[in-house]
Amino acid sequence: MIAPEPFFEPRGTPFSEFHRIRALTELGHHVDLVTYPFGDEVVMPRLRVFRCLRPPFITEVKVGPSLAKIPLDAMLTLTAIRRAATRRYDAVHSHEEGGAIGVLLAALLRIPHLYDMHSSLPQQLTNFAFSRSLVVRRVFLAIERLMIQRSRVVIVICPALEETVRTIDPRAQTVLIENAPGSAEDRASPAQASALRRALALDDKAPIVLYAGTFEAYQGLDLLFDAMALVHVAHPDARLVLAGGKPEQVSRAREQARAAGIDRVTVFAGERPPSEIPAYLLAADVLVSPRSRGTNTPLKIYQYLRSGKPIVATRLLTHTQVLSDLTAILTGASAREFAEGILAALNDPNRAAQLGKAAGELAETKYSYQAYLERTRQACAALMPTPPIAVVKDLA
Repeated sequence: MIAPEPFFEPRGTPFSEFHRIRALTELGHHVDLVTYPFGDEVVMPRLRVFRCLRPPFITEVKVGPSLAKIPLDAMLTLTAIRRAATRRYDAVHSHEEGGAIGVLLAALLRIPHLYDMHSSLPQQLTNFAFSRSLVVRRVFLAIERLMIQRSRVVIVICPALEETVRTIDPRAQTVLIENAPGSAEDRASPAQASALRRALALDDKAPIVLYAGTFEAYQGLDLLFDAMALVHVAHPDARLVLAGGKPEQVSRAREQARAAGIDRVTVFAGERPPSEIPAYLLAADVLVSPRSRGTNTPLKIYQYLRSGKPIVATRLLTHTQVLSDLTAILTGASAREFAEGILAALNDPNRAAQLGKAAGELAETKYSYQAYLERTRQACAALMPTPPIAVVKDLA
């Protein structure tokens, strides 16, 4: 498996890679993961982690496209080649732009390749404001086309990506596996939730509006801060808690909150370990996702669903692929509309409880761990189908 990300870090694609590996090993597969020289160590049965060399002067890699990824991916390629030269593998499984490495390596080894598509590479240019160059966009599109057309199986994480694959290659073998690997680890106790409120110096009765996730521009935090300023006028006791963001991102977000006039009612918890997030969800009264760009479903939405708490999200494809008016309060992408959605959840406890219950039921049925495991099994079966058993007739 080739993963061009820090592994493990608490953010989208590494989360997805972690759960994909967990499912594969649970199904009996052995995984040799080739990844970047950054991230926390992960110990899992049937998993070995091989980190590439760190290029000089590079100490971290941010989310999305970056110039730092060029030398890192070069080092990643060399490490993948070394691993392939020392052991016989059944398949190559690549994530994101690592698919470009994977398809070439699989061709050399004459084994099948699985492309794990977490996003559209050309769309990343817009989401992360990386480049407006038409030439760069065409290069990204050509790489994406190569990875799709040269893979035996393409895993996609949302219907929008499946449409992208079909546009490029209508014959591509796709398997839709949403990033919803729920488990018992996603539960917290009321005591943990109460302890969290005390740790954050929040009153037991203060309504908490929670955002959990990265602080990238496309997440819409500017919209959230402006909306919360309106919520504060109607609900002075409400508090906004944000779990996520690197230190420099939190500093900028504090300035945004101060400019919106909500710095005194906003708590920045910073990046939290995955094990703490369930307590944050349980402690909250309203969960928000103000994402303003992109089409991929945010990973946090599945955690939100499992919590059984009311969700307020923008009525955009990134959310409506999973959420509906039966499971969330969907709003327009303006501060006033988003504020009205938050206030609706705070002011109507009965409706909020109904939406939370419906969200939890959706998570337990369509997005259960067993469903996730079964789709992973289907992807493996499509990648390496069982050869037919030859039947020899006894003509004696």
